[in-house]
Amino acid sequence: MTLLRGAAAPTSGTHDDGAFDEAALDRAVEDVKLRAVAWAQTPARERAQILEQIVNDTFAVAEEWTKAACEAKGYEPDSPEGGEELFSGIGTFIRMAQSFRQSMLDIAKSGRPHYPGPVHHKPGNRIAIQVVPGSNFDKVLYGGVTGEVWMEPGVDEANVQATQAEAYRSPSAHVGVSLVLGAGNVASLGPRDVLTKLFGEGKVVVLKANPVNDYLVPYWTKAMASLIDAGYLRIVSGGAQVGSYLTNHDDVTDIHVTGSDKTHDAIVFGVGEEGQRRKVANDPLIKKPVSCELGNVSPVVIVPGEWTQKEIDFQARHVATMIANNAGFNCLTPRIIITHQQWKQREDFFRALEEVFATLPTRRAYYPGASTRRDAFLAQHPDAHEIGVTNADTMPWTIIRNVDSSSTNDVCLNVEAFCALTAETALSAESAVDFVKKATSFCNDVVWGTLSMTLIADTRTLKDPVTGPAIEEAIADLRYGSIGVNLWHALSFAFATTAWGAYPGHSISDIQSGTGFVGNAFLFARPQKSVVRGPFVAKPTPAWFATSKNSAVVMRKLLAFEVKPSWGKIPGLLAAALRP
Repeated sequence: MTLLRGAAAPTSGTHDDGAFDEAALDRAVEDVKLRAVAWAQTPARERAQILEQIVNDTFAVAEEWTKAACEAKGYEPDSPEGGEELFSGIGTFIRMAQSFRQSMLDIAKSGRPHYPGPVHHKPGNRIAIQVVPGSNFDKVLYGGVTGEVWMEPGVDEANVQATQAEAYRSPSAHVGVSLVLGAGNVASLGPRDVLTKLFGEGKVVVLKANPVNDYLVPYWTKAMASLIDAGYLRIVSGGAQVGSYLTNHDDVTDIHVTGSDKTHDAIVFGVGEEGQRRKVANDPLIKKPVSCELGNVSPVVIVPGEWTQKEIDFQARHVATMIANNAGFNCLTPRIIITHQQWKQREDFFRALEEVFATLPTRRAYYPGASTRRDAFLAQHPDAHEIGVTNADTMPWTIIRNVDSSSTNDVCLNVEAFCALTAETALSAESAVDFVKKATSFCNDVVWGTLSMTLIADTRTLKDPVTGPAIEEAIADLRYGSIGVNLWHALSFAFATTAWGAYPGHSISDIQSGTGFVGNAFLFARPQKSVVRGPFVAKPTPAWFATSKNSAVVMRKLLAFEVKPSWGKIPGLLAAALRP
């Protein structure tokens, strides 16, 4: 039997485009191509002004953008789910724009972005540069949270600074037309990729919206009007045929896709038997550079400890949030929870987790193919736990317990479910240190993908003179592009100054979670991975938790703050965050 591995099959709106308008697509590419040199010559300070306008224009359209997204996903805009949509759909885009804007101002002043630091030496001849907190505001709003970007082995700080912002050191060498194939799940993904290509790599862009969220194009058009009006960006719609036409366009110099490894292979090698033959022979149809973010069976590793009931309850809410966010339609949703088989509180934790899910409304399964994907998992695991009231278009929260860790071909370890489903497997180990070592090897060698993962350990365990160093060694050894320590790895995506992408090293014929990084607002040339850390129990409970009843109010205040930070906005924001 052939082992099925990878992300879900590309069912994300790959409909038949019929007789699409080739001439209109040609004009879109030609429009930006004619402005490619002008963009390369645009001074950094002028680019900062464009980003400032993007922030203001996005904020102006934020409410109607969020209302449309909530309607499509079945949320009320003032609900906790609506607050989540506001933050992930618009808040992370504005934070990225502001981060790039500050880098543009730094480049205008001194030739490179200025990271806050400090710089730490790590195992494997690597350095890690702290990029979060990036300001005193961050220290207040994200208390106890840090983010680092680890560099590839052999890169020292002098080399980091000498190679930052390469597109600004030799602009003429970076002239080109990038095609961004947008994702259909998170509203901000396509626009964020546009910012990375334009302001990080110096390319002009054609963005093709995914059919699943094509309804957002009018709002993206308003938000990025300054780029569109100047001819640096065009947004087009369509399905697989439009995407194929554009990827093969002679004037498109490089491609960025967010989707599945199946989508990548269809683009690079073609489809059917001929595509498979080309993949085996490493004979791509597409010769131009392709960067991509392609998903992951994201693990959450829970290091055993003696937790209080409050700690169990907090981490249950934390993990439930990771799974519930966007109804589970995220490439960074946890798909396998890895526990210590002998952990005395293992059942207590899962009991608490299911109790949290019982309080969360089930959500619309808006993403195409969700039921089919879920059924494939339940066919192998009919004893899955289902939680929550469902109807015709919602899906229960689903947990598959006790997956056999020795069954390395199990679907739960090899396929990204891409719906409201996660699984658990337990590793037998003699001690916490032994478990950490086994979990590291299991994640690296068995679980599919290298995009992101989270490791959870209580403060006492982290401070233990034996277990603590073993955890730090694991963080160094884990082959993931983003790692969260007591903090959902999604924050690496959200911060924008961290780098988001697969762990480097995949070949085009075994692409797994992809290649290249987005975000990376300090414009590092050779990042290897990002590590974000938070307190084991955060106080107050973060507003982005799915259990936060006041999320919509907090997120609106946070969005207004990100648009124009000021100390005068802090008291109201903190007061809202402290409300239950």
